[in-house]
Amino acid sequence: MRTPPRRLWSASSRESLTTLVKRALLSVLGLQVLLAVALTLVDSYRRRGKRPRPFPTTPPAEVRIGDSTVTTYTFGRDLYDAMLGAIDKAQHQVLFETYIWKGDATGERFKRALSEAAGRGVEVYIVYDGFANTVVSPLFKRFGPRLKVLEYPFYNAGWRFFDLRRYGRDHRKILVVDDEVGFVGGYNIGDAYATEWRDTHVRITGPAVFDLERAFADFWNLNRRPRHGIRPLLLRTIADWEPRIRVHRNVPRLWMFPIRSMYLEAIARAAHHIWITHAYFIPDPDFVDALEAAARRGVDVRLLLPATSNHVVADWLSRGYYGEMLAAGVRIFRFQGAMVHAKTSTIDGRWSTIGTANLDRLSMTGNYEINVELIDPAQAEQMERIFETDLSNCVELTAGEWSARGVHRKFTELVLAPLRPLL
Repeated sequence: MRTPPRRLWSASSRESLTTLVKRALLSVLGLQVLLAVALTLVDSYRRRGKRPRPFPTTPPAEVRIGDSTVTTYTFGRDLYDAMLGAIDKAQHQVLFETYIWKGDATGERFKRALSEAAGRGVEVYIVYDGFANTVVSPLFKRFGPRLKVLEYPFYNAGWRFFDLRRYGRDHRKILVVDDEVGFVGGYNIGDAYATEWRDTHVRITGPAVFDLERAFADFWNLNRRPRHGIRPLLLRTIADWEPRIRVHRNVPRLWMFPIRSMYLEAIARAAHHIWITHAYFIPDPDFVDALEAAARRGVDVRLLLPATSNHVVADWLSRGYYGEMLAAGVRIFRFQGAMVHAKTSTIDGRWSTIGTANLDRLSMTGNYEINVELIDPAQAEQMERIFETDLSNCVELTAGEWSARGVHRKFTELVLAPLRPLL
């Protein structure tokens, strides 16, 4: 009689191994969370009482593209004056959408201007993100009955817990007045953004304004609450459009994410230079590969990033790509003394983009975002001028400096690396 083969793994052994694996994974996750919290607390302590340093800016400049004009702003106070001026002149309709709307002096100026416009008979529609404004006083978020307001909810999935399309935040910043002038870019609304942050926004007139108007209306109609008496916002359609100014929208509810594709297509076509300015640089591996491939074929690839952003964990996660990109020939410049929050790129003196989308997973495949794509040499020249002005406030990171960083820094990057796909 043959003896049955002995099992190499008993049930109890398998259970023990499973338990060990679970504990190891939980330990790693716990270490990541503790490290992220510790970094945030230390960073908050170091920032106490510190004011950002002044930084160079480029004056607003207008570029004509066909029947449209594009004016680029790099200083918040200049932009806010232009936006408030447009609202004050409104005669028929104002569409206002923002991610963050602080209840400070600047926020009150916008609220007052919108209320006054509604008071003189202008239709005023407002959208803001509930999650981003959780800490804003509830008193500030009380609006008069003439204002049509949609607060994009903190939680929007309802009973559809596993529907990932419903978890994106409304990260867009749009203002459209009377079908004639539109604004879009990285600026939120608040005192600090007016003078302390370096960001980029554009003012657009002409046929391209309709695309911004349509973007607002589509979001409003998709997320309005009929039971609360918010009527749909219906807009006409037009056949006229400016092909050199294109508006791209990420709409997670519809599983639409064209902004990432726009970037990858432009990078693949680059022959001379790619100059990118971004606040949070946590791209996916394909995006990193595209930049490295461009650098290896001789393209001048430059990344302009904040030396220290307002989200310290994002800083650590972005640094995990520095080594391989520097080795591939990508040049990295770090903005000093203040937060650079712009989301812009310009390529080969022909192509540019300005908008709300960061180069991270949340913006590329998660949130509601909007970017304007401009294919025009004059606008590209203006974006290059802005980039060069910002470079005067930067320090370049060299491969030698990066390889010489401390062991504790390398350890922190290694531990936090698995969090990249989440952000």
